[in-house]
Amino acid sequence: MPAPKRVVTAASKQEAKQLARKNLWIVREVQIAAMDFHAVYITCLFSLIALTCAEPVKFADCGSAVGKVVIVDIKPCPTQPCQLHKGQSYAVNVTFNSLVESKTSTAIVHGLIAGIPIPFPIPIEDGCKSGIVCPIQKEQSYNYVNQLPVKTEYPSIKLIVEWELRDDTSKDLFCIKFPVQIVS
Repeated sequence: MPAPKRVVTAASKQEAKQLARKNLWIVREVQIAAMDFHAVYITCLFSLIALTCAEPVKFADCGSAVGKVVIVDIKPCPTQPCQLHKGQSYAVNVTFNSLVESKTSTAIVHGLIAGIPIPFPIPIEDGCKSGIVCPIQKEQSYNYVNQLPVKTEYPSIKLIVEWELRDDTSKDLFCIKFPVQIVS
């Protein structure tokens, strides 16, 4: 059976053109919305990267006798000197290369105020429980990770943090100094 013939009138051609324009308009709006979504997504992604991948902290080596520091990160620390807020805790990550073998490692942290070292307690002094698999091997790279808690009773002050990680002969695998400011 042959298909029925369709009668095309001027009115149906006009309706078809209007429908095509409307569909084209809808397609354009969807494309614009998709571009807006992608722009927002990319902006958010770059903002998140900027917040989480802050610049490495500027530090001074204070006598890493048996190791070499590669990089120091403190999170969150978007500006330097790092502003440490009372009642907060900060992740400290030190990547270093060991020049010796060691069965143990011990962290010691001080705040230097007017050149006087004041002990700065940290939750885990054992470096082998802070991201390092012991025994430490010679010429290997390690990521030491610990927390720096800032107690509410600390004064609001600028100071230098001195952070050491000692091997089993009490030599420094690393010793770093970096400026901080404790704020309310």
